[in-house]
Amino acid sequence: MSNVAPSVHKAVLLHEVTQAFGLQVQSRKSGAASRDFIYLDGTLGGAGHALAVADALRGKVTLIGLDRDLQAIERAKNILEGKVQKLVLENEDFRNLDKVLQKHNVVGVDAILFDLGLSSDELASSGRGFSFQKDEPLLMTFNDPNQAPFTARDVVNGWKEESIANVIYAYGGERYARRIAKAIILARQKKPIETSTELAEIVRYSVPASYRRGRIHPATRTFQALRIVVNDELGALKDGLIKGWQALNPGGRMAVISFHSLEDRIVKEFFKEKKISKEGKIENKKPIVASKEEVQENPRSRSAKLRIIEKQI
Repeated sequence: MSNVAPSVHKAVLLHEVTQAFGLQVQSRKSGAASRDFIYLDGTLGGAGHALAVADALRGKVTLIGLDRDLQAIERAKNILEGKVQKLVLENEDFRNLDKVLQKHNVVGVDAILFDLGLSSDELASSGRGFSFQKDEPLLMTFNDPNQAPFTARDVVNGWKEESIANVIYAYGGERYARRIAKAIILARQKKPIETSTELAEIVRYSVPASYRRGRIHPATRTFQALRIVVNDELGALKDGLIKGWQALNPGGRMAVISFHSLEDRIVKEFFKEKKISKEGKIENKKPIVASKEEVQENPRSRSAKLRIIEKQI
């Protein structure tokens, strides 16, 4: 039995994702129906989507699950074993999905999901400083910090003021990016910035009082920006979309759930390119968003946007 804590993550747009792939199964051509349905979950997280898809397909599926967090893989194994015909789990970034498929001799897949949100499990128990509500080492890496090129601590303690400001503005959309970067430089001259709480306090006192009283914590956008740059999230997304599309069988569907405009723009443009080239058919002209009921039950679903495309050739 695994010693990993059970998942507290609640998957968003669960019904919408399972409906997309369930309808896909119903519409499969007779030739494709004779072989196993292969589903690739590029961001397993708490395995909520994977389990729902498995249930919707009544277990008649080969499920390939990837996650950069080893604990997520261990949790998923406990949840999914015995629920599908074949289970393949790999502690891997979805940008390397081609290597995983090659390793397991998988030529093509029928459905792909990328849920780009930060798992509640990583916020709750990773110990890597994703949340400013906990006093944790300022790392923000999805995988083992020792394997990462750099951490959030390296950024705030080693990068130039202009570079820090550019990251916070470009990846966080933070209007006070320059003030925050200046405050970070002043703080690190006294002592290295080591924890998430330290950084949150630096950010909080660097912005106007009126901004501190806003709907979201003033450090939210700064933390998002650092997480994105540390994990090269946008680069990984671009790689994952390209490789996922190459792996998708004709008639297969790709679904992507994004949580901020930078991600959604990349997905939207990629899908648009496939539509123009007549390689793909976009299933929803506007992104699917959470219902009022889901937002009430799970507030983090408020910013989720789901886009679905079906491969034609």
